[in-house]
Amino acid sequence: MSIQDSNILKDLVSTIIPVFNRPAMLTAAADSVLAQSYRPIEIIIADDGSTDETPTVARRLVAEHPEIIRYFRHENAGPGPARELGRINANGEFIQYLDSDDRLLPNKFTDQVAVLREHPECDIAYGITRLVNSNGETLADPFKWTAKQIPELFPGLLVDRWWCTHTPLYRRTLTDRIGPWTAMRWSQDWEYDSRAGAANTKLISCRSHVSEHVHHDSDRQTSAGSTIWQTDPIRLDNRHELLTALWKASLSAGVAANVPERQHFARWCFSVARQQAAQGMKSQALSSLEIAIDSAGRGSGRRGIAPFRTAVHLLGPRNAAKLFSLVKPNTGNAGESTLEQSFS
Repeated sequence: MSIQDSNILKDLVSTIIPVFNRPAMLTAAADSVLAQSYRPIEIIIADDGSTDETPTVARRLVAEHPEIIRYFRHENAGPGPARELGRINANGEFIQYLDSDDRLLPNKFTDQVAVLREHPECDIAYGITRLVNSNGETLADPFKWTAKQIPELFPGLLVDRWWCTHTPLYRRTLTDRIGPWTAMRWSQDWEYDSRAGAANTKLISCRSHVSEHVHHDSDRQTSAGSTIWQTDPIRLDNRHELLTALWKASLSAGVAANVPERQHFARWCFSVARQQAAQGMKSQALSSLEIAIDSAGRGSGRRGIAPFRTAVHLLGPRNAAKLFSLVKPNTGNAGESTLEQSFS
């Protein structure tokens, strides 16, 4: 689909706000879009089956700004399908994703559309994000790697998702090529950008502050502690899905075998494989180990992986995990911290 299609409006920026039970935050997020210095804009509120007063607040926003805001709702399915609900109803040449607990700065669209116009070879513009608390006090500036000049998503995506969902602005033509959001409950945004990376999408930074990532005490998908991620089979299965997607996308992107990001990724896969084995998830653990071996190649990242794979086959996953935790063989750093991550 292109901007020549009858339902795609040139110059229009479509902001998609997925929301679940966050009426006050929804209002603040929508206000940050309405405050943009750029026009034309539209806001699509994608309600993921809220059970509180969020629908009432959303309909009030529509009534107050009928020329800008539209509201859609479906049964609860998670953030990916909610964003997809918004995407398929968007009319803009440019697509902005904004989670309901974050905020855009007023210059975002003006600055990012301008650099995309200046650089037609680029399909994503990004800028600097800062981390703030619920009172608006700055906790980190810049947040993640958003102040760096990074031309492509890979190989950095093998280390971390180095921006926030609200940091980039996408051309609609790119989001059409990327395709639908997945139903992954966690890290679906990382998987989404991996598909953009697989296409060797060119990035351009507008070099200005464009958004605020809000740290708050309310429920947030990414707020679960590390212990849960290491022991919950559902989350570990999700992590396996992410690792698989990242690895396939990196191959499509042509990430070179000798880059340090691949060795880091190998150690991350090894760490996840050991966690999966400890939970008796044999097939996932073996798959993660195969990805780790392929990613490491002949590099230092492969230390200890093959012996652990043999132990899983011979002893079973739980016994292998227990043995390796007791004897601590020469595996080197089995974690994912061989490179500094963007939030460090």
